[in-house]
Amino acid sequence: DGTTNFMHAMPHFAITVGLERKHPDGSSEIVAGVTYNPVMNELFWAEKGKGCYLNDQRIRVSGRRDLSESLISTGLPFIGKSGHAQSIKDIHAVGQRVAGIRRLGAASLDFAWVAAGRYDAFFERNLQPWDVAAGILFVTEAGGVVTTIDIDGDPKNGKQIVAANPELQPQLRKILQAA
Repeated sequence: DGTTNFMHAMPHFAITVGLERKHPDGSSEIVAGVTYNPVMNELFWAEKGKGCYLNDQRIRVSGRRDLSESLISTGLPFIGKSGHAQSIKDIHAVGQRVAGIRRLGAASLDFAWVAAGRYDAFFERNLQPWDVAAGILFVTEAGGVVTTIDIDGDPKNGKQIVAANPELQPQLRKILQAA
């Protein structure tokens, strides 16, 4: 993840793997995930029901409750991708209510940094399942909430994601729904 960063020698990229297990009833769940940032030598990992870790230390989402004090991460579509106009609407709506928005170009690390409390929240549209699989588990195992922006979507498909602690996530989701 972060291929463009890697190709431009920007030291913000990662290798990420998520394991999804299918159940006999046809449902599935993400049961393990790993994201490694080789530049920082940071290994984020989680196993369903066992917590989320950065190297050997357990990590937790931030405890901030006020969006105006929060640092939010997002992604933007690049050339050849759709959704540019919606992204501008999202940034405009969210940017007026938060301490800052960052876009560093590696969704796997955005999720990991939410799980570690470095970012207070992350949102993005038009990702792929492989972009979000490990990260969904990281955030939930670190005490956070991950949903789609819309009410009834499945975040595992990556089409629209909002992740944060239980206090901030519904606030951010509401703003994004209105955008």
